[in-house]
Amino acid sequence: MATGIYRIGIVGASSLVGKELSDELGESVLGASDFVLLDEKEAAGQIASSGDEVSFIQRLESSSFDHMDFVFFAGSAEVTKKYWQDARRAGASIVDLTYALDGEKDVRARAPWVAEALAAKASLGGSELDLNTPAVVAGHPAAVMLALAAARLQAKMPLKSVAATVMEPASEHGRLAMDELHQQTVNLLSFQTLPREQYDAQVAFNLLPSLGEAAKVKLAVVEKRIRTEYAEFSAGVLPPLALQLVQAPVFHGYAASVLVEVAQSVTAEQVEAALAGEHVDIVSGESDPPSNLSAAGQEDIMVRVSEDVSSDGVSRFWLWMAADNLKLAALNAIACAGELRRLRPLGKVQ
Repeated sequence: MATGIYRIGIVGASSLVGKELSDELGESVLGASDFVLLDEKEAAGQIASSGDEVSFIQRLESSSFDHMDFVFFAGSAEVTKKYWQDARRAGASIVDLTYALDGEKDVRARAPWVAEALAAKASLGGSELDLNTPAVVAGHPAAVMLALAAARLQAKMPLKSVAATVMEPASEHGRLAMDELHQQTVNLLSFQTLPREQYDAQVAFNLLPSLGEAAKVKLAVVEKRIRTEYAEFSAGVLPPLALQLVQAPVFHGYAASVLVEVAQSVTAEQVEAALAGEHVDIVSGESDPPSNLSAAGQEDIMVRVSEDVSSDGVSRFWLWMAADNLKLAALNAIACAGELRRLRPLGKVQ
């Protein structure tokens, strides 16, 4: 058996993030592994791909995890809760993209890129994974975006505050949310009644900081998750995050307006230089600004920096950020698997 060859299961392979994860895994350092695509019986038998390989989605059962090294849960939270212990008993390392394992004993949210950015500034110590880690939750893409930017800046200059307004896309909540946004848009243009099962509100052609009481999309839960994970990723080094989450009438991609305050006099060029690096693409003022459209399909987080004009002498800068939410979620999950990989250098595939 060659070192680095693993047996990897993707649960929820037919979901939006599951398909993105399958594609990215095929191009990653785990690309030579043996992939098994799993889903509930409704999706079983569908043709799907992992990198350049095409295969059928298999029906998910308790025995599906035998001889697996890694299992990514990318479907529904209910499925994750039902089957993750089966994967654990089979000896697999688990990466949860559904957030179902939040609060489980010894399970932590992870953002390896942020940990790397903070490594030069603070010792992370106990935040490192160990053999007793039963699973990790792949950090929310918006929390990863914000914490990575703050960590890069803090490594070069003292941050005083970070405040962000984040625009939530429909694809973050799956196909049903996307379908409802699409149908609302069509119905509005034809003066028909709007479907409201997912949002319990009009989200087409609208911006909302909260949704209806009966909404299946829970903005308050997502906002709390971003705040909590940002604080966890910060390792006590970064300033607290002031956050407003807004449901945007877009299908795909995050956009965020972020105001950072620096405790010393710096220039926009210095801020750009601090942010620049792997996973971040600096967009100059002469170019078109980042957007959820221009970020689609891009692996990097796109950032444009502009100085806040004020008369109080404080250095403040606006960061306009955009990222492909599904790709960012998939790449962060693969980075989490890379951390777990160091705990199990050899796979089970013979």
